[in-house]
Amino acid sequence: METSKRRFSLFNVGMYAILTAVSCLVLIPTLWMVSTALKSNEEVMISPPKWIPENPTFESFTRIWKDYPFLDYFLNSVFIVVVSTFITIAFAALAGYGASRFKFRGKGTFLSFLLVTQMFPSIMLLIPFYKVLKTFGLIDSHWGLIVVYIAFALPMCTWMMLGFFQGIPKELDEAAMIDGCSQVRTFVQIILPLSLPGIAATAIYSFLMGWNEYMFAFILVTTETMKTLPVGIGQLNGFYKVVWNDMMAASIISSLPLIVLFLFMQKYFISSLTAGAVKQ
Repeated sequence: METSKRRFSLFNVGMYAILTAVSCLVLIPTLWMVSTALKSNEEVMISPPKWIPENPTFESFTRIWKDYPFLDYFLNSVFIVVVSTFITIAFAALAGYGASRFKFRGKGTFLSFLLVTQMFPSIMLLIPFYKVLKTFGLIDSHWGLIVVYIAFALPMCTWMMLGFFQGIPKELDEAAMIDGCSQVRTFVQIILPLSLPGIAATAIYSFLMGWNEYMFAFILVTTETMKTLPVGIGQLNGFYKVVWNDMMAASIISSLPLIVLFLFMQKYFISSLTAGAVKQ
């Protein structure tokens, strides 16, 4: 008995040691980013580089707001991603609920088509999207990017919402309709509140896709004041000089909305991981 307990404790110690080592490896890029952002222009170029800045400074964090149109980049990304996420969640919830509750001809083909759209590399869709947006006059506009981000996120978000709606018993719909609720009222007042964990997980997925997207934002938007945050950060990499500390400071600020999003939706996101694990 004591031998088995000792083996179990040694196993736990070994697992914690492995997890600690892996966590340190994962945090190395983040710690180096913070260290570089706190260095001065002269200290960034020192060879060999130092982990801890000798004279930490926040000049990079103030310089990106003064010397670059960083506020425009930030607000553009917030507007584009928030609008595209809300529209994506709305359509994905409706499509997922309809596919989970109704039987109609071509349902399997429709769901399979959504999966097939995810098989194509995004670079293959660049020219078709460009031609379509040019036809409707949406090149170099925020709404053009919103349409693109919705098109990319909607298929997978629909499948995610479908899985969550299938975990909600259909008997709830039937009970609500017996009490006099319409299908729309049942969906809005009963099903949607129960699917908040799924909506949170789907919203995070859609938000991440739009917030980190670079290629389409770089090609479809050319006006300087209309560019998004990833494109603006990429422009700090000049032809003859790379301002590493400014780039790292901009990257830290751009990651703050994602951190805040995870903090506010953490309880919903964690509960969505175990949703449907136990069948009642």
